[in-house]
Amino acid sequence: MAAPSLLNWRRVSSFTGPVPRARHGHRAVAIRELMIIFGGGNEGIADELHVYNTVTNQWFLPAVRGDIPPGCAAHGFVCDGTRILVFGGMVEYGRYSNELYELQASRWLWKKVKPHPPSSGLPPCPRLGHSFSLYGNKCYLFGGLANESEDSNNNVPRYLNDFYELELQHGSGVVGWSIPVTKGIVPSPRESHTAVIYCKRDSGSPKMYVFGGMCGARLDDLWQLDLETMSWSKPETKGTVPLPRSLHTASVIGNKMYIFGGWVPHKGENIETSPHDCEWRCTSSFSYLNLDTAEWTTLVSDSQEDKKNSRPRPRAGHCAVAIGTRLYFWSGRDGYKKALNSQVCCKDLWYLDTEKPPAPSQVQLIKATTNSFHVKWDEVPTVEGYLLQLNTDLPYQAASSDSSASPNMQGVRMDPHRQGSNSIIPNSISDIVNSVKSEHTAMKGTSVKNKPDLKASNDSNASLHSSLSANASNHNSCVVDMLRKNEGPHTSANIGVLSSCLDLRTVIPETSVSSTVSSAQTMVTQQTIKTESSSTNGAVVKDETSLTAFSTKAEVDETCALPATKISRVEAHAATMPFSKETPSNPVAMVKAGERQWCDVGIFKNNTALVSQFYLLPKGKQSISKIGNADVPDYSLLKKQDLVPGTGYRFRVAAINGCGIGPFSKISEFKTCIPGFPGAPSAVRISKNVEGIHLSWEPPTSPSGNILEYSAYLAIRTAQIQDNPSQLVFMRIYCGLKTSCIVTAGQLANAHIDYTSRPAIVFRISAKNEKGYGPATQVRWLQECHCW
Repeated sequence: MAAPSLLNWRRVSSFTGPVPRARHGHRAVAIRELMIIFGGGNEGIADELHVYNTVTNQWFLPAVRGDIPPGCAAHGFVCDGTRILVFGGMVEYGRYSNELYELQASRWLWKKVKPHPPSSGLPPCPRLGHSFSLYGNKCYLFGGLANESEDSNNNVPRYLNDFYELELQHGSGVVGWSIPVTKGIVPSPRESHTAVIYCKRDSGSPKMYVFGGMCGARLDDLWQLDLETMSWSKPETKGTVPLPRSLHTASVIGNKMYIFGGWVPHKGENIETSPHDCEWRCTSSFSYLNLDTAEWTTLVSDSQEDKKNSRPRPRAGHCAVAIGTRLYFWSGRDGYKKALNSQVCCKDLWYLDTEKPPAPSQVQLIKATTNSFHVKWDEVPTVEGYLLQLNTDLPYQAASSDSSASPNMQGVRMDPHRQGSNSIIPNSISDIVNSVKSEHTAMKGTSVKNKPDLKASNDSNASLHSSLSANASNHNSCVVDMLRKNEGPHTSANIGVLSSCLDLRTVIPETSVSSTVSSAQTMVTQQTIKTESSSTNGAVVKDETSLTAFSTKAEVDETCALPATKISRVEAHAATMPFSKETPSNPVAMVKAGERQWCDVGIFKNNTALVSQFYLLPKGKQSISKIGNADVPDYSLLKKQDLVPGTGYRFRVAAINGCGIGPFSKISEFKTCIPGFPGAPSAVRISKNVEGIHLSWEPPTSPSGNILEYSAYLAIRTAQIQDNPSQLVFMRIYCGLKTSCIVTAGQLANAHIDYTSRPAIVFRISAKNEKGYGPATQVRWLQECHCW
């Protein structure tokens, strides 16, 4: 974790949609990139459900239905997959609840649930300020504050330390409450404490950690409950324990429990001598407990003043949500003056990256031309940009002050026309193409039609805009050809095809015929496969007889969901990111990798890039600008070098967040095209018939001469695939001039079902002209029934 002085808080200053009114006592959970907020109070208790999309910076109010619960504050709020449970809380002043509601967030459907009472004892009484924690299929309720008086206007507080277990049914519904028998000394009664559950990776039993709270006075004690043995203990800790507090938040990321904010004793007060009478105030102190070593670390002390508004101001009753390794904080109250009987709520949203981002997936190819690549990689959650680098076997022409930015390179040895007889053997299960050294990567990304927002999230980002603007000229937009969706009446599964310009290097969005296409959600998965073949246009440079291929699945945006008789052209923009000057990172325009030097392509905001040039450092110079904590190249001062036809390039990418640059991905290798080969077939359609299925396609939009024949291939089952599912094996099922073929039920019976995401059968189709075979279009045919 970064030292306190290097913490890089970010305030979200630009967002859209209906922003919820400021409040305290609300709760929040995360479902993927969504932060979902419910309840809280400020001039009345709020009953709306608000959602914030951390990717699009958009607030929205979902149209909920069903048994909508009343507004509540200081309630229990947990998330199990896409369902959320709400228990208890204050529904009006002096009146507390013990009702349980379930929200199915996939449908925004509320349902009031009635768990069975414990076999012995009473169910939980109405309460607020309790902890409600989820682990597995059980929720754990501890403590809180009850009202002893039957008159809600006459509040007689009773602090609780009872402990309940709530068993959940799978997917929806609950079984009932139970009262576990615990061992050891039970923590003292309290409310407005926190409780988190943590289990060491690969070892140990899950443990619940209770910290702080209120019982007439604020508390700073830490308790541990082993959920297997149900034994309470008070672990000994090292380091500086945070001040006594209540109404704080506790969030677990990795093996650390982060404690932020809350009410703490006023400076100079001696809480040991007068715990009930001393003044209390809000704090912005920030600490974490290493749950493996039981050591506290202070990141922001209570005495540190913030004169530059560079971090959240003191607050209590706020909410905190962990999304990936990023912590989000929203609203809360920043003080309470008894004399004035007033309180002020914060309206701000902040986040903090707690560690460097993980490595993205390998760079994957969408499309290649003779002098450019359109590439993408796995989207890493909660990052601010990506550093893309490349290197090549060609000698670099290091730039001097008067050298050309794009030297002409000659002498590349290639044999793009080599055509062996062993590339594809048709019509036989035993005669197959064995794929070798395949690598599989899961990829989550956004539709290629999305246009990245070049506006920085805060003003400091503008400082790098000019230095990175040269990247925008690196082909800042392109048109991805032939993104299609098949909706014919006899089509059993819809397919989308995105053609590439390298042999068997394709991106294929897909939908099932029964699915609802949503422009707000996109899921993409991706794999890299190397197969033996003699078609070498665009092959990797290590082996002239190898081809690179990968498939991508996605839910197609509404704008791409066109009838089969139409063609949709979808724009994909690759843009550089005006990166924040506050972000610590250490990109270097040229870094030695063995005997190779890695050159920066640039820093990109989104997970796609159109690459036609890369940057060179001046010979013998280090053109590095010191910006904040980061050493960032001033790209406007660097020379650029163009990509060369028929040349192999290696790519790697690293994600960047507020903690700096993470590790680089594994290396991918692509080759620019050689002019003259045909493009990929387009408009692939699949429909069932009595013999099996009918597979049809349209000729390439750029045939580069006469098409001599087409070949279609089917991924088939082999023992090799069973041992390594990502190592696909293909058999040719058709070769001829027609733009359609029948795939028989017998052939389909031997098809490999690809489970990289939704089950699908994989086809490839390619065209041949006088120069040879061009790139293949790969199609995943979604299967409702997984067998033939």
